[in-house]
Amino acid sequence: MKKNRRCFSFDVYESWIDLPAEEAGLLNKAREAVHTAYAPYSGFKVGAAALLANGAIIMGANQENASFPAGLCAERTVLAMAGAAYPGMAILKLAISYQPSSGAADRPIAPCGICRQSLQEFSQRTGSPILLVLAGMEGKAYIVPDAADLLPLAFTQDAL
Repeated sequence: MKKNRRCFSFDVYESWIDLPAEEAGLLNKAREAVHTAYAPYSGFKVGAAALLANGAIIMGANQENASFPAGLCAERTVLAMAGAAYPGMAILKLAISYQPSSGAADRPIAPCGICRQSLQEFSQRTGSPILLVLAGMEGKAYIVPDAADLLPLAFTQDAL
């Protein structure tokens, strides 16, 4: 028997203010996108902003509908927009922020399982890792160097 271990590292910043300038700017775009979310059912608004390899920035937010929970997360909204507007273009960095209808947005949140799968496949398709910047409206921020690290043993197109 052989034992494998999969670990990953990420950076923790005590405040988003301490982030490198480019990451802080992208996070601010994600925070702007939070205000465009349509979340009347969950009350949980999420915004995302992606920096593409060509320098373009795409913003998106979660979009719910009456057949809740069948909606789109902010991350998948951005991935769809990037894929449609810039086919084959890599996403270098993706920032994610949120605002609940009640309570504080004072800690980072990570993508849901479906978004992790989508991020992993987008990254594989473009051949480029996607750096994640995760933070609320205040408090700590995380930088994850490669979104694919959030989904070990991913189901990929290679399995089909």
